[in-house]
This record gives sequence, C-alpha cells and structure tokens, in this order.
Amino acid sequence: MAEMDDDELLDALGVEIAPLKTSSRTPREERIIAGFEDIVRFHQTHGRTPLHGEGRDIFERLYAVRLDQLRKLPEAQTLLAGLDSPGLLLGAAATQAEVEDMDEDALLAELGMGGEVGDEATDASDITVLRHVRSSTEKRAAEEIADRTPCADFEAFRPLFEQVERELKSSVRKTLRFGRDTSIAECNYFIVGGQLAYVAEVGETIKAPNGESDARLRVIYANGTESNLLRRSLQRALYKDDTGRRLTDPDMGPLFGGESELEDIETGTIYVLRSLSTHPFVAEHRELIHKIGVTGGKVETRIAGADKDATYLLAGVEIVATYKLHNLNRTRLENIFHRLFGAAQIDLTIADRFGQPVKPREWFLVPLQVINEAVERIRDGSITDMVYDPETARLVG
Repeated sequence: MAEMDDDELLDALGVEIAPLKTSSRTPREERIIAGFEDIVRFHQTHGRTPLHGEGRDIFERLYAVRLDQLRKLPEAQTLLAGLDSPGLLLGAAATQAEVEDMDEDALLAELGMGGEVGDEATDASDITVLRHVRSSTEKRAAEEIADRTPCADFEAFRPLFEQVERELKSSVRKTLRFGRDTSIAECNYFIVGGQLAYVAEVGETIKAPNGESDARLRVIYANGTESNLLRRSLQRALYKDDTGRRLTDPDMGPLFGGESELEDIETGTIYVLRSLSTHPFVAEHRELIHKIGVTGGKVETRIAGADKDATYLLAGVEIVATYKLHNLNRTRLENIFHRLFGAAQIDLTIADRFGQPVKPREWFLVPLQVINEAVERIRDGSITDMVYDPETARLVG
C-alpha cells in the first residue's frame, strides 16, 4: 500500500479540514479591540463605566483614560460597534486633530495598548500586566497613590478633620485654588482628588534627581488612609487637579469693639451647661462634660424644653457659669470655642424622640476652670495662640 500524506489520510478517514481564517484587521485594529474588551469586562463586572479619581483602583483609572481616548478616535465607533452593547462610546467627541496627528505608536501608548498582537508576553487580555497599559501620565498617577495604606492611628487625627469641616462650614477657614502659593508645610490642609488631606509630618530635605530639593511627607486623608509621597508629587497632584485646593489657616478676626458687623450683638452671654442625663457615659463624667454656647437673650429661655431636645441630650441641664460680654461677634466667638476644644468634643450618639440616632455637638470633656481661663484669655486677646491639651487638661501656647 502506497504511503499516504497527511491530507490524503484525513480525506480517507472522512475528516474535513476547515480552512484557517485570516483576519482582515490590521494589528492596530486588533490592539484597539483588545483594549476595549478590557473596558467591557470591567463594565460587566462592576455594572458601570470606569471612572477617574485618586481614590480608585489603578486599573480602573487606566481604563478610564483609555475610554476617553477611544471616544476621540474617529474609527472607534465603526470598529467597536459590535462590542459596544453597553453604549460605552456614546457621547464620543468629534474627530480630534490631536488624535489624527498621532502616529500609531503614540496613539496606542496613549490608549494603554502597546505591544504586538500575538505576543504571549504582552497578551492584551491579561490585566495583571502593567507594561503595556501605562502611559507616562498614568505611571505618575500610579506612583502618587501606590503607597496609600490604612492609617493605624487615625483616631488621633479624626477630631482634626471634624474640626476643620466645622471651620469650613462656618467660614473660619476658606479654600484657595492651588497654584499661587505652592508651599507645603507641616499641619497644612488640602483638598486633593476630592479628599481632605492633612500634612502630619515633613521629613528631612533630600535632593531630587533634577537637583531640586524635596522631602518625604506623611499625609493623612479623611477616609482613614495615609501615604508617604514626596512633596513634589503632592504639589503636582494639587496643581493638575481642577478641584485641588489649599485650606487657609483660621482667621478669628476681632471679637470685641470696632465697627458693628452683621453677627454682632450689643450685649451677650457665654453660658456653660452641665447635663442631668442618666446616660452611663454622661453620669460617669458629669463634672467634666460641659456645653458651651453664646446667646443674645436670656439663658433660661434658651434652655427651656431641654429634656425634649437632642441638642441637650434629651435631659435637663443646669447652668454652671455665665459671662457677660459686650459688642461681641457671636459666630467668631463660637468658632473659637470649637477650635480650642475640638479635640475634647465628646463622641456620643443617642436616640431622639423618634428613635433616630443623633450625635449632639458643642459638648466638651473640659474642666470648668479651663473654660474660665479661656474666657479671660478671650477678653484680654491672648487666646489666639492657645490650644487645649486633653492629656494634661490645660491650655498651652
């Protein structure tokens, strides 16, 4: 029997050979499709399009950049129409000159899809491979967020963030666009990536590769994380963030005398209350827990019905001290007390009359004699540089 070749053998066995399909797409088109498939898989997994934002996973940020660029790509609508069942490309911008002017390598690098199709070492479906999905901009973004870790001692910083938020709401602090003043120092506050950030520490000055000075920072974020990024990295992130802001230092302004302002009251009273609540925590620390307020009327009228008001812990109160003041600015005075004793504000949640949880404000774990000293320092103007130290229960400068 004559020896058969492979084709003859398969024919004799009745096996039909399907001809190999040759792709009509260029390597460029294959890479664009592969990159878009990553985005579609993300949408299927998370039920939404990938979004920008410093607090988001680095791959989501990469996909968000890629999707932005695909929406600008003239050929994307036609090429990807069959894959875009979620409508991810809807709202695509008109043809962009800057996209048309890019050569293939530059465009694919911008899309995060470098590497050759068919090269197993750079398989576009493998999202764990970073080298073919990172533009230089994305690399910098990754460097700036890569060292975010949970802040182990965040409870020590929580009162600072709560205090700053109150100061922002009451206009004691203001926000300024970052750029005019690019300095970053210890105890500065910023808003970056939509998050409040506090510079807790500034390390020793070091020389950057370009010869300029830099320093390693410990930055605490309001979401309970921290990072040790370089000062220039934070400056760059703030400068490039359209919503990046610097928070001003508290400006208490004049409290007494001078020209009358909208919030001024001719004669007012600072009052200090002690709660008669039977709540275990309040009962245990009753001699130290005080509410500090300011009123232009009678204190007795202000506290009427305290037992029905969650602000007063749904309990009766006793007046333990009052201080008469003249021509004072009520808002600034209340802000001073919040700044001064913010670290000693009690963290207590009670149920209101309808069973809803309420966290009363303006109750502080501060001895009465310290409040007396604070009022005297307000009167003589020496309160400006003082802070309350909960550890020693003293005002310190």
